[in-house]
Amino acid sequence: MRAVRDLAIAVNRNLPEDVLKALRRALEVEESPVGRSVLLKLIENAEIARTEQMPICQDTGLAVVFVEVGQEVQVEGNLTFAINEGVRQGYGKGYLRKSAADPISRQNTGDNTPAIIHYELAPGDKIRVAFLAKGGGSENMSAMFMLKPSQGLSGIKKAVVDTVDKAGANPCPPVIVGVGIGGTFELAAVNAKRALLRPLGSPNLDPELAELEKEWLAEVNKLGIGPAGFGGRVTALGVHLLKAPCHIASLPVVVNLQCHASRHGEVVI
Repeated sequence: MRAVRDLAIAVNRNLPEDVLKALRRALEVEESPVGRSVLLKLIENAEIARTEQMPICQDTGLAVVFVEVGQEVQVEGNLTFAINEGVRQGYGKGYLRKSAADPISRQNTGDNTPAIIHYELAPGDKIRVAFLAKGGGSENMSAMFMLKPSQGLSGIKKAVVDTVDKAGANPCPPVIVGVGIGGTFELAAVNAKRALLRPLGSPNLDPELAELEKEWLAEVNKLGIGPAGFGGRVTALGVHLLKAPCHIASLPVVVNLQCHASRHGEVVI
């Protein structure tokens, strides 16, 4: 509970170092004067948030939590309750905006719960908690595709580039593009979001996917949307891919966009 509470507050105030480094790298290659000005403001905003311990953005996101539970761990009590209590306390204590609402009545739940929780069993005697504060602007621009297997790599690439192109300035670029390939309808979506947790600048452990990430990032950045949609060379900071085997008749693909304020963190208990 305390670990989740502290993560909720920390990720909303302290932009991760991998994202800051990516923004500084973007500043080195961006040629547009307006684009460079936007990037400088984003970096300055992150530094003010860290120094003043204030939220990086007014949209402090839905709480998305990935939990790896070691097979040797014995949990006392209800783990889901503890995670939600941590979110409740974190968003309250941190004075973070509560953004969770009933999808039909639109009534706010009042404490940003329930969190979106994904569990996975893992070897060992620890619990690893990864926290992602997911804003609505970028989430709304994400897309799901049920491609034909014959569309192959070219079809997947087109889905990725077209999604970013259609999104334009809405997801607050420069974005991070998480892509889930294969599996099933729901697994592709989870993998697309899980891909956003990988530190920017770190290589994909699958050599084939690593090469595709470089190629597709270059294609996305050719769109010229640029920082904040004002035009420029840097539309995305990274493209992260995860794949899973799928049915012989299926090719599900999900593109989950993340804004420049990629607020994430993790703790091992």
